[in-house]
Amino acid sequence: MRAPARLLRHISCSTASVDAQLNAHPGAPDPSRRRFLTFATVGVGAVGTLFVTIPFIESWLPSERARALGGPTQVDPRKIDPGQMIIVNWRRKPIYIVRRTPQMLTLLGNHNDRLKDPQSDNSDQPPYAKNPQRSREQALFVTIGICTHLGCLPKPRFEPGQPPLGANWPGGFFCPCHGSRFDLAGRVFEGSPASVNLVIPPYTLSPEQLTIGVG
Repeated sequence: MRAPARLLRHISCSTASVDAQLNAHPGAPDPSRRRFLTFATVGVGAVGTLFVTIPFIESWLPSERARALGGPTQVDPRKIDPGQMIIVNWRRKPIYIVRRTPQMLTLLGNHNDRLKDPQSDNSDQPPYAKNPQRSREQALFVTIGICTHLGCLPKPRFEPGQPPLGANWPGGFFCPCHGSRFDLAGRVFEGSPASVNLVIPPYTLSPEQLTIGVG
């Protein structure tokens, strides 16, 4: 509120200056001069009122923090091709959305013995995503793309048997920061620094719309 206070002092000085100019010419006043000075005073006052009002108007608007913590994010799932991943933002977090192919889904059940939490008992997901696919719909996988170790961003490594990850790699996500590995349901492999699976956010799903942040 410092700027409005300085402006009000300026308005007061301007008004006093106008009065001084009016009183400096005794006798019959010049009508055109008086009209000009009167309009100038009213104009300065209007500007002052505007600047005083702006902080209150701004206080009605949602802050950047409130927007970041707020509304849901919507996506049309029909635009995601099989085997494709897209990334959207929700609450300033990257959301990975993958349309898994039938082959990807087949590979999910072949390595439970190599996972830290195969049933997701100690991991974070909504009740409707506590299943082997960790999703509402088998093909569509939605997860927060932040490694549960120290917060890096895992990279998609969907092709099975990639040389850097080994011949028995079924496809999934690899965190380049410290080497954590997750399968195509976001479940963490043994030997990874991360202790729990990737987090599944709340979401609703229809054929035409995926809404992240509710559900």
